[in-house]
Amino acid sequence: MLDSSHVLHANSKVEVLGVSGDFLSVKYKIQEKGQSNTHVTFGFIKKDAATLSAFSFDFYFTLVCMVLVLLVGRYIISKVKVLQDYNIPEPVVGGILAAVFILCVYQFLHVEFKFDSSLKDPLMLAFFSSIGLSADFTSLKKGGKMLGIFLIVVVVLLFLQNIIGVGVSYIMGQNPLLGMLGGSITMSGGHGTGAAWADIFKKAPYDFSAATEVAMACATFGLVMGGLIGGPTARYLIKKHNLKLPGKEHNNDDSHGFETPNKERLITPISFVESLALIAMCLLIGTLLSDYSKSVFSGFNLPTFVYCLFVGVILRNVLSALSIHQVFDREVSVLGNVSLSLFLAFAMMTLNLWELVALALPMVVILGAQAICMVLFALFITFRFCGKDYDAAVLAAGHCGFGLGATPTAMVNMQTVTSHYGPSHTAFIVVPLVGAFFIDLINAIVIQTMLQIVPL
Repeated sequence: MLDSSHVLHANSKVEVLGVSGDFLSVKYKIQEKGQSNTHVTFGFIKKDAATLSAFSFDFYFTLVCMVLVLLVGRYIISKVKVLQDYNIPEPVVGGILAAVFILCVYQFLHVEFKFDSSLKDPLMLAFFSSIGLSADFTSLKKGGKMLGIFLIVVVVLLFLQNIIGVGVSYIMGQNPLLGMLGGSITMSGGHGTGAAWADIFKKAPYDFSAATEVAMACATFGLVMGGLIGGPTARYLIKKHNLKLPGKEHNNDDSHGFETPNKERLITPISFVESLALIAMCLLIGTLLSDYSKSVFSGFNLPTFVYCLFVGVILRNVLSALSIHQVFDREVSVLGNVSLSLFLAFAMMTLNLWELVALALPMVVILGAQAICMVLFALFITFRFCGKDYDAAVLAAGHCGFGLGATPTAMVNMQTVTSHYGPSHTAFIVVPLVGAFFIDLINAIVIQTMLQIVPL
């Protein structure tokens, strides 16, 4: 401990020399009373009492960084053929580079970057709102049969992910809750579901103190891997089975908005404002519904983006049925795609990679097994049961995205594949609906079932 005569004030700077349990071994400068000179001394302080030197970036600087991540990602992809061939998304490429740079600064300079996160949730909600506004009931009917098949495939994967996680934990003599957090909670649930369940596991009767750190590390791993394996998986299926391709020249033929983010069409100021107003209404009503639901039905918590998406679907179809307003799909999809790209750029560049570096061997084994499982499942289950055609290959790429952590990653995976090989209307109807509407509800039931079965 620090000498009782040495008092460090709140903003005092110390140099960390090592770690000993819950304490840090530190070196610091102290000035004795009545003396002008300072001298170096050593001691111990609690980890919780020390924080890294940090640079906090405001809203404007954070926005510039997000855009730079996208531009850097696009530039690198344009210069590296393998990234083009395997359809690696721009936010993933630029974001990983940014995250590695931040990791180096953190490790070697002991400085932490803190970005303004005020844009993160609105961007995510705007994206899902735009999906809802693009979904008319006619389109939902078209995806009916495939929607049911894909939903069954997803449920099977949820159980399999939990079986793998818990099984590896038992084999390696670890707490089975470690395997649960490395299963469908974070792999198919993502950061939000992981954080929610981590809070539960930290309390009685589970008392798993490291739950939050494990959950965030697993979800971070899933976000990265989901973006990396989707494109290559689809490319392998297309080449191996010599699938009939629609051709990217057909991306402009009566396509669903999110399939063709590069399709050009004049956007007038008034139509843009109208589309922006619709998305703003979805965000407002969706967040109000979410807050109301949490206050009234405390045991029934759906993510806020589900409410925003649902409001978008209702708003679009009610306005159309009453002939009040016809939603312009292209304007809505432009806003949605911009929101998606910026959201993923922020998510990737703020990854705490040091959480992955600190993972113990059992955690690494579990995550590696989950990644291998996802690839094999997409190749041999998702692809085969969804029709063994081009649409099935695109669905497999999307499943890799949200099967390892995030529906936005699934959408980006499919966008990169379809921009290269041609449109897939079915995939862009089915994946957002399953990833947004159904996955959280079904996952909650699967998790509760596993907790009843698994001896803890």
